[in-house]
This record gives sequence, C-alpha cells and structure tokens, in this order.
Amino acid sequence: MSLNTPADPALISKEDCVLVVIDVQEKLLPVVSEKEAVLDNVVRLVKFARIIDLPVVLTEQQNLGPTVPEVKVELAGLEPISKITFDCFGEKAFQARLEEINKKVLVLAGIEAHICVAQTALTALNRFMVHVVSDAVSSRALHNKDAALARMRQAGAVVTSTEMVIYELLRRAGTPEFKAALKLVK
Repeated sequence: MSLNTPADPALISKEDCVLVVIDVQEKLLPVVSEKEAVLDNVVRLVKFARIIDLPVVLTEQQNLGPTVPEVKVELAGLEPISKITFDCFGEKAFQARLEEINKKVLVLAGIEAHICVAQTALTALNRFMVHVVSDAVSSRALHNKDAALARMRQAGAVVTSTEMVIYELLRRAGTPEFKAALKLVK
C-alpha cells in the first residue's frame, strides 16, 4: 500500500461532514433516559465541531422550549431551525441549510432517537451517508432508543460513538486540533 493511497471511503472526513443536533431542548431533555451522558456527548461533539471548523445545523421542535443552555452557549450566533415535523427534512429551511452547506455526510445527535432522529436518518439515507452517534442520542425509554438504532442500522445508517467520530475526523495525533480535542476525551 502506497502512502499516497486515498483515505478509506468508509471513514468520514471533516471536508465532507456536517453535525446535525436535533431537538436538545429544555422541555424534552429532562424526561430522556441517560440525559446527563447524552448532553455531555452532544456538548463534546459541538465543541469538537468548533475545533475543526465542522458546520453544525441545530433544530428545535416547536413548543418544547429553547435548546438547553449548555448546547446553546457553544453555538452562539447559530440560529436554530424551528420545526413542526418530526423528520427534519419536512422543513424547507432544514433542506435549504443542508444545500447551502453542501456536504455528503450527516452526523446525527439529539433526541428523541426513535422519533425525530430516526425519521431524519431514514429520509437522509436517500441522499447522504448517515452516521448516528449512539451515545449522543436517546429516548424517554431505552427500548425505543435500541429499536431506533437497530432500525437505522438495518436501513444503512452507520451507528457510531462520540469518540469514534472525534478520532475518525482527526485522523492523526500531533496536530493543534488533536491537542485541543484531547481535553474533550480525557
């Protein structure tokens, strides 16, 4: 194998990705299973996105309050896309934002796994490679999260983890981005 071999197409790259944070909102998060771990991992992903200049799309389901402050502060200046549909693709503003960003891979995090995350992932698979971050999604009941992850995987989504995404996008140690990201994984 030559050192000039292109990267494995199964690996994601920061040039092709967008992080989509779905509905991590004040009225919904308190009733979600494993809420502390999910919130911690969503915040880690958002901070990491800032380190490597990865675009982020943020959604808010109407009537569930604003995005939780821990996430909102990390995305200062980013206007969330308000939605009434469960599937983010049901909102023209969401579709327009993705067209503007023009990436091939969606990295999905948020809640609820079996509703908004799953419907968005299943629709996205027609046009995008989809990575669902298993430890950055959840539902009120864990059996719904498990069913959602299984269904998304069966449909062709890649089920991954926060650290897998971080290290895959970094690709190597010794860079300023790696040094900054170490604070997020230790």
